[in-house]
Amino acid sequence: MSTYNVFFSPTGGTKKVADVVCNVINENHKNIDLSKNVDKIVLDENDVCVVSVPSFGGRVPALATENLKNITANGAKAILVCVYGNRVWDDTLSELQDVAESIGFVVVGGVVAVAEHSIFRQFATGRPDNQDVDELKQFAQQIKQKLDAGNFEKIVLPGSHGEYKVYNGSSFKPTANEECVECGICADNCPVNAISCDNVKECDVTKCISCMRCIIVCPVKARGLDEAVVNTVAQKMAPAFEGRKKNYLFL
Repeated sequence: MSTYNVFFSPTGGTKKVADVVCNVINENHKNIDLSKNVDKIVLDENDVCVVSVPSFGGRVPALATENLKNITANGAKAILVCVYGNRVWDDTLSELQDVAESIGFVVVGGVVAVAEHSIFRQFATGRPDNQDVDELKQFAQQIKQKLDAGNFEKIVLPGSHGEYKVYNGSSFKPTANEECVECGICADNCPVNAISCDNVKECDVTKCISCMRCIIVCPVKARGLDEAVVNTVAQKMAPAFEGRKKNYLFL
């Protein structure tokens, strides 16, 4: 039996959650990064995968879905993790279940967890925090008990199945400022090649998925968003984001 930590985590929040859950299931796991090209992988029914994605506008990021489909699961067991930025996750978890089952996974549990919002970082700042980590470990222990008991009855995770919320992408596209030293790290790390290696100060907004990875990886903090616009939108949306939102376990 092999255990895999399968994740899409452009800014690191989803990976933090995934690591907590996966380390409880099996510390000796292999990582599969869905933000990069995934070679064809064939699993067997004894394998276990913790599959983790952030909620992009209430949906699974399209690139994560595309790369997941390079896995042939053959009845391998999947623990699905959806990470949301303190608003709601809409159809992310249900869509992830549909995708996982379409490639042959048997879904044994679902986790929804909060992480710091990737654009409006004033919401859920610092999460997952110590309280979250303790709770996620408890969730993972319950899932591990279910795996050990061989209880693989079909579950239906909450959200729409087959008819998902429409998401047309975000209008927030990071740009470079005068501090840019053209090191190319942003281009090397862009999951969708929206930044040209020949001109790293430019971004193809038709390709950009607003994942914010380029902001996180820039060593001189030369990429960002218009702070005035971000703050204005954040103020309008604050009622939907305020308070400490919960983590959830579905078995």
